Amino acid sequence: MDATDIKVLLEVGERISFECKKAENNIPKSVWETYSSFANTIGGIIVLGITENVKFVGEANHFEITGITNPQKLRKEFFDTLNSNKVNRNILTDSDVEIIDYEGVPLMCITVPQADYRQRPIYINGNMMNGAFKRNYEGDYHCTEEDVKAMIRDANDSGNDGILIEHYNIDDIDSATFNAYRNRFRTANPDHIWNDYDDKDFLLNIGAYIRDRNTRREGLTLAGLLVFGKGLSIRERFDNIRMDYLDFTNLEEESRWSDRLTYDGRWENNLYNFFMRVQSKLISDIKRPFSLKGMERNDDSLLHKAIREALTNLIIHADYMLTGVLKVEKYDNRFVFSNPGSLKIPVVDIYEGGHSKARNPHIQAILRMIGFGENIGSGFPTILEACKKENWRRPLLEERPDLHLVELTLSMVSLISAECETQLLELYGNDYKEAEKEQQLILATALSEGVIANNTIQLLLDKNPLEAGKLLYALVAKNMLLSTNKGRWTTYSINGKYSQGVENSRSKTQGVENSRSKTQGVEKARSNKKEKIIEHIIVFCQEPHTLQEIAQELGFSDRYWMKKNYIDPLLGDMLQMTSVESKNAPTQKYVAI
Repeated sequence: MDATDIKVLLEVGERISFECKKAENNIPKSVWETYSSFANTIGGIIVLGITENVKFVGEANHFEITGITNPQKLRKEFFDTLNSNKVNRNILTDSDVEIIDYEGVPLMCITVPQADYRQRPIYINGNMMNGAFKRNYEGDYHCTEEDVKAMIRDANDSGNDGILIEHYNIDDIDSATFNAYRNRFRTANPDHIWNDYDDKDFLLNIGAYIRDRNTRREGLTLAGLLVFGKGLSIRERFDNIRMDYLDFTNLEEESRWSDRLTYDGRWENNLYNFFMRVQSKLISDIKRPFSLKGMERNDDSLLHKAIREALTNLIIHADYMLTGVLKVEKYDNRFVFSNPGSLKIPVVDIYEGGHSKARNPHIQAILRMIGFGENIGSGFPTILEACKKENWRRPLLEERPDLHLVELTLSMVSLISAECETQLLELYGNDYKEAEKEQQLILATALSEGVIANNTIQLLLDKNPLEAGKLLYALVAKNMLLSTNKGRWTTYSINGKYSQGVENSRSKTQGVENSRSKTQGVEKARSNKKEKIIEHIIVFCQEPHTLQEIAQELGFSDRYWMKKNYIDPLLGDMLQMTSVESKNAPTQKYVAI
């Protein structure tokens, strides 16, 4: 970290992983809340000696460089407190705290890594329930009791799905589901000794049943009930969890979806049935290239494997103690997989491969024994490889702590489609041609998505926040992207009114007309995208939904920006609020007129 890096961070304004604090002679008390929030979320950088003026976001005087006095004394004070009882765990090394010279002014820079799942929660003042914090675009916030309990569960290396579910036994197993699994197991493992076991012993060996030698109690494990259980038994014990598959492809007029699989009483809603039914629906219209494996035909392409792997990950990494939905959505141009929970390991490690820690290892083993799920740590690389082979965009894996949700999006869209490149060339001309490949990818993503953020680029190009910020800042400096500050968060969009220098061989009039044509082309693309979003909102709001639910449905991380740009303009004509008295309440819902 140096002065140039800090300058970029100040310019970019990406605030979920960057915090400035005024600190002249002492360590601010709020440092410890931010230390906890960064450690419990995705890590971040704290800079002491810079005052943030929140009233002037996006303006020149947003940040004031005030500096610190006696830097070494302040550094010692920080480490002394860090190693005391102020925090429950010190996860920093000596090199994580630096004194930086910023144009002659001393600053202290603290780089806080994301804590290992076995170390969380990180909390202050010896109070786990009231002293743990997390981070979002609004800043530091107190963890809820549910947040803390989830982190404690995740710290268990043995996972959560091997526990005994009291009062649930083999009578709660759906026989048709279990028989289907055993048949598939025999096919995949014809010589396996477990094929000769009776049902109870078979369940014991695959981790679906348990005998507690200390208490002499026995019964189904969490894995056993969820994978093989009767729908009613599962709903009685896990009424907090739902399973939902929605197909939005080939929609007819006024249809909300073309296919749906949810609780309707026509199937036993356990994980095995959900997995088998959904995976067949997802891959039903994907072409199977002809190939041979030995002397037999092999219809299983890399893309088929990748989609099944995404579905497998959804199931084995979900936190079934949280309230939420295992949701799979199929669109004309993407698949979206979302599950309740958080990521146990950093996103960058998941993308690299070789790192894996399933929240539900017993469910993972049950599926792997019938051929679903790659070897440990190789599942996500399979997804990456398939998308690369298809020339699709890099899969987007996002964690949303405020929603207790993890979402994976597989976009069936080329990195830079011919149509997209044509529009960018019309708008930017030679400036686009001469841009670096990474900058071209950013512009293409901004054009197709409408609005992007720092975290979008991190995942698209495998960059850290600072590296992504530098790329975005360069495009803003060139006036090719427009930046919009929203408190602690900055978004970026295409500058549809961009105008490059007119070539000598053209008249000034031609230049003006070309510029107008380029602008109209981009504005038309934006208009088409906005119309699709509005249509999606109206379809989704046939039933009342909160802002948070609508934002989650559309994939917007900033629901307030969505409200201003999409919801408010529709009120009165196409949408109405369900409660006029409490217009701005979080529970306010919107329904189509």
